[in-house]
Amino acid sequence: MGASQIKPEFSANLADKKVKAGEQILLRCEANTDGVLVTWKKDGQKLYCVDGKHTINKTGTTFYLEITDAQEADEGIYTIHLQNKLGSTSCSAMVTVEVKEWRIAKWIQDPMVDTLRAFTIGNSEVTELRFLLFGPVGAGKSSIINTIKTIFEGHQYVNCLAAAESTTSQTLHFDTYSMAKNGSFPFAFSDIMGLEKELQKGVSSNDIISALKGHVKDGYTFNSTIPISDGNQYYLRNPRIKDKMHCLVNVIPADKLTMMEHDFILKMKDVRKAASRMNIPQVVFLTRIDRTCQLTKDNLRNVYKSKKIREKINECSNTLGIPANCIFPVQNYHEETGIKTDINCLMLDALMQIVNWANDYVVRLSDSQAYTQ
Repeated sequence: MGASQIKPEFSANLADKKVKAGEQILLRCEANTDGVLVTWKKDGQKLYCVDGKHTINKTGTTFYLEITDAQEADEGIYTIHLQNKLGSTSCSAMVTVEVKEWRIAKWIQDPMVDTLRAFTIGNSEVTELRFLLFGPVGAGKSSIINTIKTIFEGHQYVNCLAAAESTTSQTLHFDTYSMAKNGSFPFAFSDIMGLEKELQKGVSSNDIISALKGHVKDGYTFNSTIPISDGNQYYLRNPRIKDKMHCLVNVIPADKLTMMEHDFILKMKDVRKAASRMNIPQVVFLTRIDRTCQLTKDNLRNVYKSKKIREKINECSNTLGIPANCIFPVQNYHEETGIKTDINCLMLDALMQIVNWANDYVVRLSDSQAYTQ
């Protein structure tokens, strides 16, 4: 009777759990009294037990929740609430269910580097496949260039200024960064001014479309209100296949996808429509995945076991209209001071796909040009 008069407090809280699909989940905590009303919640809502799935038990002042045959739907935050007439208390734990890989990534670096080093473009007049990076400020466009350059150079490359958490673009000029080295890695990535919150700031859709068509020369200074035109010294009037962009890479921060401004989405869709009319391949590099999913942050190799990452890919696909198999989660170098093989491999795995799509586009353009001539 006396125990029931004690205000409830925990002597041992619930602990976070990481389990594989099919395993048992056991949540356990201890309190200073058993004279309490017990309520279990999942993600803030009362947990309704399913027979054969959930079992709630109590032994003295120890409280248990057992969940059998863990599945994706069981992932979430579980909370136990104890209450009596003298007060109440709660504690919570995160349950992460590691599911079967829903996409396979390669985690051996050297074969991918060797393949990209020896890559041959399907048109001898095109010396480099050109990729245009496009997305909001702080998404990681410049960091992608630094990461790819780091992989190919074998040491950290930081010459391309990254915006980090800034809301103002650090890229003011149109710059192309060649990955070529001694005749190898025939790829170039162009960095442009980022999209900004205000409609009249950041890169204009017309400038992006002009860059896709090959009209923009390196060194062009972006103007948010006046796009490049024929009279500008940086305007290339008659671009050849080698001057055009061969793939549009939309760079989207996974942790900010839900909060992206409506104007951002509209501008990105306008550019996507223009690229589609030109039949340019379009992909998404989904960045900041370590800030989106703890499972992935703990071990990057869990990226394709993560429910959250898969949900972000599907959300991105629905928002931009780009197929899920053209969306690649990547992690850039930002805090690391040394080379991380897993970061390299995830980026290389994406590059292995997109260089082939860009090359296919070059071949189609070349064939079309030959036919018209």
